[in-house]
Amino acid sequence: MIKKERLNWILGQLSQQTIITVNDIMEALGVSDMTVRRDLAELEKEHRLIRIHGGAQSINNLNRQEKTNLEKQSVQVTEKKQIATFTAKRIQDGETIFIGPGTTLEFLAQELVDRNLRIITNSLPIFDILKDSSNIDLLLIGGEYRPVTGAFVGSLASTNVTSLTFSKAFISANAIYRDAVATYSESEGTIQELALNKAIEKFLLVDHQKFNSYDFFVFYKTSNFDYVITDGKLSDNIKTEYEKITHVLKANEE
Repeated sequence: MIKKERLNWILGQLSQQTIITVNDIMEALGVSDMTVRRDLAELEKEHRLIRIHGGAQSINNLNRQEKTNLEKQSVQVTEKKQIATFTAKRIQDGETIFIGPGTTLEFLAQELVDRNLRIITNSLPIFDILKDSSNIDLLLIGGEYRPVTGAFVGSLASTNVTSLTFSKAFISANAIYRDAVATYSESEGTIQELALNKAIEKFLLVDHQKFNSYDFFVFYKTSNFDYVITDGKLSDNIKTEYEKITHVLKANEE
């Protein structure tokens, strides 16, 4: 069996079941352990499956229904506040920054209410937090509105973002797995990618539960972020693993 046929067979099996083992593939296809592991590594690099100990797991079966902004507000609150407070100290007065959608970033916005900053966002909740601040020069990026997260997306939002430049961009995500950062919505991921590409420094803010997790749309490489900021509950082993890719800062470490 040629390589393409092997890869298609593996993906076909994962479309019918959640997990497949290396031994299953070896027995079914009559190939060596080394060949199977190379095939799985290639498919993982293309974000078409997730390698696990002894085999692989389907990405599609891991997709969850997207949580609303309201649902996310009550999850990991302590950790998100810790990340927000830590991150705010890394923003200098007078900067022009982009803040994407997400409840962790809403906590960051609360930390910045009294600061002298220019803030651009495509998040209506973040706009509402900052709109009454007399010190902030605030710009809301408009476009197609996604009620589930309160974000503006689409071609109009994309055009507006690409015409701007930021000293720093702060982005959140639903999942980070090795060199892939993912979210549920392709339209939101696209705006975040554009904003990051227009920023001098790029920050990813995610709580510890987002590591080694997966979601539908990969919008950026972990290695392209200058810093990943997380909470103090991230294990030292996982921190060490990801520090091979980028700078990881735990919010309880000064």
